[in-house]
Amino acid sequence: MTLTASKLRENIYRILDEVLETGVPVEIERRGRMLKIVPVETRGRLANLKPNPGFVIGDPEDLVHLDWSSEWKPYLDDEDDEAELSKSPHSLRGGSG
Repeated sequence: MTLTASKLRENIYRILDEVLETGVPVEIERRGRMLKIVPVETRGRLANLKPNPGFVIGDPEDLVHLDWSSEWKPYLDDEDDEAELSKSPHSLRGGSG
């Protein structure tokens, strides 16, 4: 759609809403030159990620179903658990490693 600057001025809000709703650009003729109003697609932060197809080796669905229950140990108040935790070099409880 091509409009003159005067027609744009008369209906600017309706025209802007139409461009946003339909995605169809509007051209405006001003002093013999053409201008264009187009909607700009906003990109989310995740859209900037570059694909890394070789990063996961195997079926990615397998990652969802990993069983870590044999590795995971809940923190308990038992003295034995406290002693074991204090031996860990990554202990958050201030023990020596």
